[in-house]
Amino acid sequence: MDNVAGYDVSSGTIKLRAPAKVNLTLHVLRRRADGYHELLTRMQKLDLSDEITLVARNQPGISLTCRANGVPEDESNLAWKAAAAFLKEMSTTNRYGVDIGLVKKIPVAAGLGGGSSDAGTILKGLNILFKAGYSEQQLVEMAKPLGADVPFFATDYNAVVATGIGEKMTAVESLAGCRLILINPGFFVSAGWAYENYTLTRAGKTFKKICFQKTIDKAFQCSDLHNDLEDVTVKHYPIIAEIKNELRDAGATGVLMSGSGPTVFGIFCNSGRIGGYELDGLAAGLRSRYGDNVFVTSVNGKTDVSLLK
Repeated sequence: MDNVAGYDVSSGTIKLRAPAKVNLTLHVLRRRADGYHELLTRMQKLDLSDEITLVARNQPGISLTCRANGVPEDESNLAWKAAAAFLKEMSTTNRYGVDIGLVKKIPVAAGLGGGSSDAGTILKGLNILFKAGYSEQQLVEMAKPLGADVPFFATDYNAVVATGIGEKMTAVESLAGCRLILINPGFFVSAGWAYENYTLTRAGKTFKKICFQKTIDKAFQCSDLHNDLEDVTVKHYPIIAEIKNELRDAGATGVLMSGSGPTVFGIFCNSGRIGGYELDGLAAGLRSRYGDNVFVTSVNGKTDVSLLK
């Protein structure tokens, strides 16, 4: 058995799922001095997920393998940065490393948190792989410098209401009895561009003061769906509005663009006008227009960790 400073690297390999998310609500409150924006958002993890393999190695360094187009395999990748941050925190950077295998299932730059999920999930996975014993709050602290959504994926919460830049989280109930269709129209939208083009209003600040506790306490309803960034992105990409109308006409209980876009999701609940088999058929028809970036998924998306012998 190989141990250093209490960290066991003998277990070798671990596989994880890194779930996508949607923003059921997204209110932009103000721009901070550090360039980030204060948010009030309700996020829900999904079963759609990337697949990650972590292999501990008894020599320094990080390697990343990912065959998806447009995904870097170097230190510019958020997954790499998460591994580097963890090893630095663990003070074993000079002696131990990790090989990362990443299979992308979540569209890139799509408003679904794929890169953030990879990073947060890697923090959780390395904590298990090295038996480091960090608490969830310690993992959240490691996640904060990596990006606004990363702390959510460093936790076991399936759904949260989050404030700050997304790091102040309160667990809430997941959507129940619902499936979702996600449609990604096949182009990238920069989150930085979307936030820069959003004009902040006093209404957002008032919402924070008056409705924050109600947002946490009340059961979520599709009538609550809201995204401040949607109008910004739709003005430049009107196909997003077309997709919303298409999903609404197909019987979705609620439709919204997630995050900075361009992915649009439709929520289909048991009480809706369309059943499960019909939903799969609907998705198949949509793929004839939008290609492979049409997904049928469920909620909860709890990170599935399995140790390999």
